[in-house]
Amino acid sequence: MGYSIGVDLGGTNIAVGVVDTENAQVIAKDSVKTNAPRAAELIADDIAMLSASVCEKAGLSLKSDVIGIGIASPGVIFNNVVYTAFNLGWRNVPLCDLVSERTGLRAHMGNDANVAAYAEAVAGCGKGCSSLVMLTLGTGVGGGIVIGGKIWEGFRGAAAELGHIIIHKDGRLCSCGKRGCLEAYCSASALIKETKHRMIDNPSSLLWNLTSGDIGRVGGKTAFDAMRMGDDVAREIVEEYIDDLAVGASNLVNVLQPEVLCFGGGISYEGETLTLPIAKKVAEQTYVEKEENRTRILPAKFRNDAGIIGAGILGADV
Repeated sequence: MGYSIGVDLGGTNIAVGVVDTENAQVIAKDSVKTNAPRAAELIADDIAMLSASVCEKAGLSLKSDVIGIGIASPGVIFNNVVYTAFNLGWRNVPLCDLVSERTGLRAHMGNDANVAAYAEAVAGCGKGCSSLVMLTLGTGVGGGIVIGGKIWEGFRGAAAELGHIIIHKDGRLCSCGKRGCLEAYCSASALIKETKHRMIDNPSSLLWNLTSGDIGRVGGKTAFDAMRMGDDVAREIVEEYIDDLAVGASNLVNVLQPEVLCFGGGISYEGETLTLPIAKKVAEQTYVEKEENRTRILPAKFRNDAGIIGAGILGADV
C-alpha cells in the first residue's frame, strides 16, 4: 500500500486525486470538464495531465512515489477495456493502455458503481466484511457487488446493474426502456419527479413553503425535510419511496445475503431516516430470523470521493 492515483471519469467531469491507500484518504485532487463525447486519447491526455498536477500539489513524484493508477468509468468494463460507455460515446476502448503509455504507470479500471462499492467494502462502511452490495441513489440507481474482497463483474463485465431489477411489473417507464425498474422509483430523479406531481395535486402542502412556491427548486431532500416538519403529503411520498427501495433491497438480500447492504448517492445523506425503516422492512421480507445473521443496512461512508478512493485502492492492487 502507499500512494496511488484515483480517477473518477464521469460524463461531466474527470476528477483525479492522490489517494493515501493505507488510510483511504484523498490528499490532493483536481478536475477538468470531460467534454464528452471526445476521443479516448484526449481523455487519456487529461488524466495524465491531472495526475502530474495532483502529485505536484501533494509534494510527490508521479514516477517514483505512486504505485499505480485506478480508473472508475461509466459503462461495461472488462479486462481493462471499456466495451460500451454510451455517455462517453465509446466502444472497445483500451483506456488503461492509453493512460499507462502517458504516465509510465500500470493502470486498472472498473465500472464506476462497482468501484464505489469496492471502496466501501475495503475501507468504508463494510470494512472487514466478506461481502457487500451497494446501491447508489443519484440521477439513476447504480449498483456494485463485492464478494470475498473482489468486485463481481459477471462473466463479461455487465453484472450488478441493480437499478434495473424489476420491482413493479408493467410499472413506470425507465430510462433503459423497460418498465418497473428500481431506478424508475428510487433514483433521486424519480423522487423529485414524484414530489413535484404531489405538490401540483396538493397546493396547501408544506412542500410549497420549502421551495418558496417554486416547483423548480424541488430536490432529493425536499420530501424528507417536509416530512420532518409534519407534512402528511411528504410523509406519504417518503413512505412509498422507502417501501419501493425496501422491495429492491430485500430481493438483493434474498439472492446474495451480503454482510452489508449500503446506500450511496445524495439520498443516502438522510442516514438512519432512510436505513432504519428499510432495515425493518428487509427483516420482514427476507428469510433470516436471527438478528445477528441479518444483513446490515447502512449509509455509505464515502460521499463525493467514493469513486476516487475506490479507484485509488484498485490502482494500488495492480
